[in-house]
Amino acid sequence: MSLISETAQHKAKSKRWSALSVLMLPVLLVTVDNTVLGFALPKIAEALSPSASQQLWMIDAYSLVLAGLLVSMGSLGDRIGHRKLLLAGSLGFVIVSVLTAYSHTAMQLIAGRACMGIFGAMLMPSTLALIRSVFLDREERRVAVAIWATTLTVGSALGPLVGGVLLEFFSWEAIFLLAIPVLVPLLVLGPVLLPESEKDCSGPLDPLSILQSMVALSAIVYGIKHSASHGLDWMALTAFVIGAVAGWMFVHRQLRLPVPLMDLSLFRSGTFSGSVLINLMSLAFLVGFVFFTTQFLQIVLQMSPLNASFALVPGQIMAIVVGMAVVPVARRVPVHVLVPILMAFAGAAFLLVASIGSSLTVLVVAFALLNIGVGAIATVSNDVILSAAPPEKAGAASAISETAYEVGVVLGTTVLGGLVTAYYRGALQLPGFLSEVQTMLASETLSGANHVAVQLSQGQAQALMEQAGSAFEGGINLVSWVTFGLALMAILIAWRALRIPKTKLAEGQ
Repeated sequence: MSLISETAQHKAKSKRWSALSVLMLPVLLVTVDNTVLGFALPKIAEALSPSASQQLWMIDAYSLVLAGLLVSMGSLGDRIGHRKLLLAGSLGFVIVSVLTAYSHTAMQLIAGRACMGIFGAMLMPSTLALIRSVFLDREERRVAVAIWATTLTVGSALGPLVGGVLLEFFSWEAIFLLAIPVLVPLLVLGPVLLPESEKDCSGPLDPLSILQSMVALSAIVYGIKHSASHGLDWMALTAFVIGAVAGWMFVHRQLRLPVPLMDLSLFRSGTFSGSVLINLMSLAFLVGFVFFTTQFLQIVLQMSPLNASFALVPGQIMAIVVGMAVVPVARRVPVHVLVPILMAFAGAAFLLVASIGSSLTVLVVAFALLNIGVGAIATVSNDVILSAAPPEKAGAASAISETAYEVGVVLGTTVLGGLVTAYYRGALQLPGFLSEVQTMLASETLSGANHVAVQLSQGQAQALMEQAGSAFEGGINLVSWVTFGLALMAILIAWRALRIPKTKLAEGQ
């Protein structure tokens, strides 16, 4: 009987970890999609000729819609079952990805990315919710959550490598077809390995809250993007006002609803709020760095997509290693000490770029330093977020954590990417031999300047790209100093807000 019992336990354990492996597939895909498009942007710009604003929207349409719907989809999964939502989202993501791969205009691609965000929002909350259903043992669940958090960072870091390999051998459409080999195994194995989560019908979904959150995020992001391209004019100010009003209405409504879409009472805990903010800022730093580095390596340094992706491999390795290695460290070092140390690595990365420059060696070292910090912060902050929330509110805490992740991705490209674009447009000194149309294209983006250079003689192309590269590098320098300052601010926030007993962290979910 004992032998039979041990065999059954071993099979059950193997099934749990196999289920986790399947759950990591959509997590990996959703996070890779956040950064892989940035690497393909130069080739997409050649094919579709997008404006500066459209280039940013190509990246952010996905994350923006995903962030706005994460909490809503988490609530929907509570009501209909997270396994059902995960499988439906996976099927929809595959179909939309294939359709997006055949886009012929920039607007078609942006619309496809937005639709991918809808189905991506079905995937992320379901993965963490199903981890809670699969792993009933606290210690096993803690390791599983650490693997989930590490996969978030690893996916973002792997985006450039995946993009580089695909673009070396295939056209830009291949990055969208990646969803097929990743999600088809989930659709096949998910019904077998994954149990359905418990359903909670405590209250209906609130469409007005969903609309308010989407309007708030969309308007603020639009305002930032418009400011980067056209300056702070009345349209940008109007967008900011609309976003602020919608955000205030959303918060006011959540505090009044008996079953809110987002449980804002969790933010009364300084530890919870601080962890969410640190998580958001660290992801913004990583995605912003990837946004400008991938363009600089390919266009300014003239590296092939494959070689440029290999340059970032050391950083990707560091993200994987530190994301798991920090788990035992977090049990011994107080979190208000550990997180500032980790954030200091991220700050050092941008200080290095700001003070020395954007050479290949500097960018490689900086990306490695950044991933040491961000990779570990993703694991620690998610553990603290779940630990700081009452057990009965773990689902709401998870949804807020995932929303912060995606908002961080949006802000990374919108704010940091927008700053680089704004500086580029202001500092660029174009040669006088360009036509009016060529001047307009080159002044919009670095990719636009590269597209124009292909049409010129060798000497003219070199003169144009020297000016464009210099302006873009100046934007990188500015953003690096700004981000270094933000990292110092994050260190102070972590030191003051995350003072919790390490025994409580060790007992966390």
